[in-house]
Amino acid sequence: MTNRLTKRNGKLQWYRVDLHIHTPASADYQEPNVTYLDILRRAEMRGLDIIAFTDHNTVAGYAAMHDEIKTLELLVNRERATLEERRRLAEYRRLLDKILVLPGFEFTATFGFHVIGIFPPTFRVRQIEHILLSLHVPAQALDSGLTNIGASSDVLTAYRMINEAGGIVIAAHANSTHGVAMRGFDFGGQTRIAYTQDPHLHCLEVTDLDRRGRGTTARFFDGTKPEYPRRMRCIQGSDAHRLAKDPRNEKNLGIGDRITEVLLPERSFEALLEMFNSNDFARSRPYFGGQEVYDYVQMAREAGPSIVQSFHESMSRQGGKLYAVIADVCAFANTNGGTIYIGVSADSTAMPVGVSNIGESIEILRTEIARSINPPIEVEIDAQETSGKSVIRIQVPRGTDVPYAIDDNKIYVRDEAETSLAVRDEIVRLVLSRAQRSATPIEIAKKTTGTMRPVTVLPAEAPPEPETLSESIGQPEPSAVSLPEPVAEMPAEPVKRARRGRAVLKTPAASAREDVALMGVPRTGVEIIGTETRKGEQYHIMRDLRNGSIVKNVTRTSARRLWHYAIMEHETNPVDLNRVQWSGNIGLWKRYKRGGVVRYDLVMTEGGHTRVFYGVTEDGMQGAWAQFISDEEPEIIEEASDE
Repeated sequence: MTNRLTKRNGKLQWYRVDLHIHTPASADYQEPNVTYLDILRRAEMRGLDIIAFTDHNTVAGYAAMHDEIKTLELLVNRERATLEERRRLAEYRRLLDKILVLPGFEFTATFGFHVIGIFPPTFRVRQIEHILLSLHVPAQALDSGLTNIGASSDVLTAYRMINEAGGIVIAAHANSTHGVAMRGFDFGGQTRIAYTQDPHLHCLEVTDLDRRGRGTTARFFDGTKPEYPRRMRCIQGSDAHRLAKDPRNEKNLGIGDRITEVLLPERSFEALLEMFNSNDFARSRPYFGGQEVYDYVQMAREAGPSIVQSFHESMSRQGGKLYAVIADVCAFANTNGGTIYIGVSADSTAMPVGVSNIGESIEILRTEIARSINPPIEVEIDAQETSGKSVIRIQVPRGTDVPYAIDDNKIYVRDEAETSLAVRDEIVRLVLSRAQRSATPIEIAKKTTGTMRPVTVLPAEAPPEPETLSESIGQPEPSAVSLPEPVAEMPAEPVKRARRGRAVLKTPAASAREDVALMGVPRTGVEIIGTETRKGEQYHIMRDLRNGSIVKNVTRTSARRLWHYAIMEHETNPVDLNRVQWSGNIGLWKRYKRGGVVRYDLVMTEGGHTRVFYGVTEDGMQGAWAQFISDEEPEIIEEASDE
């Protein structure tokens, strides 16, 4: 996307934005004597290029500013303006030439959730008020700026209507009070997923963008969570209800106290909307004033390799390094999409190597990807800077025409932080999933609203309950939405499963019921659900906990790395229940590091049987499993091995 924009519009540059500013038109504004010129002057002082007036359920503040300007212009044109009025008009013109002011509102949806809508400056106030009326804001409340307006529309309806009207849709302070991902609110897992993954939603406004670590909102919505496969752009805004921060209460921020920088070809609403619609997440970043510039690549390295990102120090043909990059492109396209960085290692403490000839290297990549991968997949390739080095970034979308193959016969998939050749059952699943991906999303009625309002349901592999943010989202609650159970792929033939030393026949229906019962288990890693011995060799049935898919006839020699590890542990180091760290019916058996990633072997007892989950990452440890997560260095270090 960056290359196309640069070619069409010239050089991109960073603009500072605060898209959540209230005015005296909001009933809860803390400084009622503030003028609109005061707001613009404060925005100028904070170095802002684009701001949005987002008063509560009204556009009255934006309208009042323009009414004042029109009145001043009329007086000047009729030569009836005082010297002070002429000065005010000149000051408005000067400031509005420097700062783009966008009209918008902060809508209070059902259950009190806040949704920001921002519109082009060409929109008339009446157009925006019509949207508010359509969202069931009472006509008598249009100019009141109240936070509580009574019965209104639900969150998903607000997303859709603002988007379809041509506006930018932002989930306001998503991880905090009145946010769609806040903790302590009793609504169900699928509802939370829909509220944060809806295709009409452009981004999440969060309050912890300046923090690092796995507990941040941005890390939670980075696409690695099985329940939240869509990566969400996260920005920050001040939510200012006053000019400057309240010295008596630092939670009451002023204009520009939380700034986001955006990379645009020009300062316009259209450029801003295009950026929000793009998948280039490096085009927005938090701005910290005089502090060091936000390094997007370094932040990615600190997050480490995952199902949606990988790192390569080199792309030389020698040693198969270029092929490894192409294999990652294929794997990401077949899985969940992702980003590849070339010129840096996954070790965030190591200095970047960089790429010497960026232009030539990008052309080589474009040529090799186009030549090797079939059907064609459109990727975005550009250069990024980190620690004074130029590196290459490849952005791969989740493919719509799976399976993608290299040289027509090598099909790769992404298994957590590893790229592997797909086995037969995975190829079958890819073919079947193509029809699911192109299907129209299921829409159902929400019981909690009492009306037939649509709720977007994610594909079947999404789990019944979401994971939680350690700091911002509470524990999973009982579902408030009636949803069809996700049904995993049913085996084509009866499955034999080892139990008490003898083979027990499992019917297809029984296996399907078992696959449905994934609620409560970890959401990453693998589980061995059956074993059969043939001519002295053991054949295992593996379940991928991320999506519930089942792969049969896996042996030590045919298994990929994580599967190989699980099989070796299952065959040579079975779980000793007396040594498990138990908490109720779940427990921790082993914690270790493999390939630079901390993993857990976990145990669950149910119905008199024991289930073991191998290689679970922290992304998959939701609910009660999260108690076993530790920041301490693992006692057992095991590097990945293909032996």
